[in-house]
Amino acid sequence: MKKKKKWVALQFTDISGRLREVIVPSSQMTKENIETGFSKLDGSSIPGFMGIEESDMVLTPVMDTEKRLPWKPDTSRVLNKISYAGGSKRFEKDPRYVAEKTESVINDMGYSGFFGPEVEFFIIDGFAFHNQTPSTGLGYSLRSEENPSIGSSPAIGYKEGYYSSQPIDRTYDTRSKIVEALQDSFGFDIEASHHEVATNGQVEINFRFGRLVDTADMVQTLKYAARNIAHADGKHASFVPKPFFGDNGSGMHVNTSLSGKDGKNAFYDAEDDYAQLSQLGRYAVGGIMQHADALSAIVSPTTNSYRRLTPGFEAPVYIAWGRSNRSAIVRVPSYKKDMEKTKRIEYRAPDPSANPYLALSAIALAEIDGIRKKIDPGDPINKSIYRLSKEEIKKLGVKQLPSSLEQALDSLESDNAFLKGVFTEPLLETYIEMHRNEARELNRYPSPVEIERLDGI
Repeated sequence: MKKKKKWVALQFTDISGRLREVIVPSSQMTKENIETGFSKLDGSSIPGFMGIEESDMVLTPVMDTEKRLPWKPDTSRVLNKISYAGGSKRFEKDPRYVAEKTESVINDMGYSGFFGPEVEFFIIDGFAFHNQTPSTGLGYSLRSEENPSIGSSPAIGYKEGYYSSQPIDRTYDTRSKIVEALQDSFGFDIEASHHEVATNGQVEINFRFGRLVDTADMVQTLKYAARNIAHADGKHASFVPKPFFGDNGSGMHVNTSLSGKDGKNAFYDAEDDYAQLSQLGRYAVGGIMQHADALSAIVSPTTNSYRRLTPGFEAPVYIAWGRSNRSAIVRVPSYKKDMEKTKRIEYRAPDPSANPYLALSAIALAEIDGIRKKIDPGDPINKSIYRLSKEEIKKLGVKQLPSSLEQALDSLESDNAFLKGVFTEPLLETYIEMHRNEARELNRYPSPVEIERLDGI
């Protein structure tokens, strides 16, 4: 017998990408409240939203997102739009509103945009993750063989976890519960789940691509479900890009394509003898490469993101593109030939700490800029860039992505015209200021490794 619904979690996403919620009795879900919204949001208490003198805001439920929580059957969750007081005007810093506007831009050009993020994260023993000894510290040399309560089996060596099978893959049971919840309770079309490359319980869950707003909703839902189900299992789901030294970090590779009004894939060209990628698709690649530095501030938005973006761990560092080339920021997957439906480009720089509404919007707007301006991406690179010498890289004209959040924010400040009209000036200013403050604060913290290496000098 299905449990009676008593509570509703009204959820929204803040600028940094954090999911927030207020719980109301289900009796509050009246027709009037659903249509006019819940005037219960203090915007001054959400970083970057509003000043204290104008803090009253309204949450308006998007009822097709309401789903019953499998881990708490008497509660459902519903995503919300954010408006100014009175509910008549949408709040321009609402990340979901940015995604809605971006999707309208794509549609106004005569296309439908499709997005398929590959979300990687770690399932780790919860107690061990939050109670590391000072000599190791969060994010430093935490080896499974030294602490078997963390991650996968000690039988998995560094960078050898990819597609591990049971019982070596210790994430299987928790991961399966997450997949079941996403599929059965939240309506996901799951394509695959597996252990990823890193030793310490790194996993990936893939779901079928969708429209921009829906896909960003699904990323937030996946993170929400993973955290709750892992917690119930006594574990911790971490979306930190690089929590462990010496092993692969977590990315959120984003696959994109456009379809025309005829329903055909506009990125596919059967006559292209390199990757069956159309000229339009090449222009989209050109847009991403042109704005790669600025995009980094949005798709790799934390100081920790740049610990992942280092050579040798499958994370892209170089602004280049190529067929099947995982050392470039843009890869054209080419598993099978003559497959129009699956032709897409994969942007490999994003990681799961990104706000999915802002990240997918920025990627789409960079591609649109490339299409409008016919930006040529240059020749593809078919070699592993990691194995090339500095001289060879320079000769090819390949540039490197920003190596820090500060550098990426500098680029976003100087290159943001392609975002204008969707990302408003107040949003961009707030976003840059928030992340600069974060970088300044975190850079002041001494790390345990620094202390170990410098102690005694």
